[in-house]
Amino acid sequence: MKLLYPEFEGFKLNAELMKGFAVTLHAYDPKKQLPDDLLDAEILVTWTNSSDNLKHAASNMKNLKWIQSCAAGPNDVLNAGFDASKIVVCTGSGLHDHTVAEHSLALLLCAARRLDEMKECQLQGEWPGHLGGPQPDRPKGKFTSLRGANVTIWGFGNIAKNLTPMLTTLGATMRGIARSSGVRNGVEVYGDDKLDDILGQTDALVMILPGSDSTKNVLNDLRLRLLPKHAWVVNVGRGTSIDEEALANALEKGDIGGAALDVFVTEPLPESSRLWKTPNTIISPHAAGGRPQDAEQLIVKNLRRFLAGQDLDNRI
Repeated sequence: MKLLYPEFEGFKLNAELMKGFAVTLHAYDPKKQLPDDLLDAEILVTWTNSSDNLKHAASNMKNLKWIQSCAAGPNDVLNAGFDASKIVVCTGSGLHDHTVAEHSLALLLCAARRLDEMKECQLQGEWPGHLGGPQPDRPKGKFTSLRGANVTIWGFGNIAKNLTPMLTTLGATMRGIARSSGVRNGVEVYGDDKLDDILGQTDALVMILPGSDSTKNVLNDLRLRLLPKHAWVVNVGRGTSIDEEALANALEKGDIGGAALDVFVTEPLPESSRLWKTPNTIISPHAAGGRPQDAEQLIVKNLRRFLAGQDLDNRI
């Protein structure tokens, strides 16, 4: 049985971990079409594969039984045309939880302490005196500190569970929004029906929503108006969850405090996008994830289960 894994700088499967399994390991370039001698493989590990690579694999890998993606979601695999009714497809859910949570924290701190504005002044050789010296402590109507701030996480899943303790330690008051309500990891999580009320009490909104038809443009003009004028929006989920034109309008009018964005509808963000020039906007180049942690452990665990005919983790 052949297991194909992508090999490039920053990602390499440790063959030692696969000893004892009835599989042979074969590296491939995820940016190129698979060579003919690998198309008969039964197992495919994917990470950063080009769309052409995946489409070619979907059309030509007739023996494929299991795909283990290292991405948090299955969209790239499913969009390529693999038949999930015949092929077991597993995501890399959990592999990016800590890195995305860490990046979210960085964006929140940057927004609260205006490190982006300080950097702009540095490049101009200007001293941002208004950001230094004696300052009011957490003035009303501004987002200047995580201590005492009302932070709402929209899309309360595993990443949120990693992020919440970091923010709580810094003194933030946490709320979550998800499809179902309840208390998770000590945080009150509200259903979608309470969203509009929660937005009006939010100093910083962290969006970690998946990409789907149900989440497209869910942060629209109407909901942006519900946020306080000082509130910041941080998006580390999917760019499609925000109406970018509505967000640009809100930023230009000063209807919200700012936005720190790691994901966009089109990536790289086009030069024509208004978001490059909107005030109080931090652009991050889809950098929150991009470095799956403990991927080998997930692959080995699922390989053992696959060969034993057992259920696999993260199966869609």
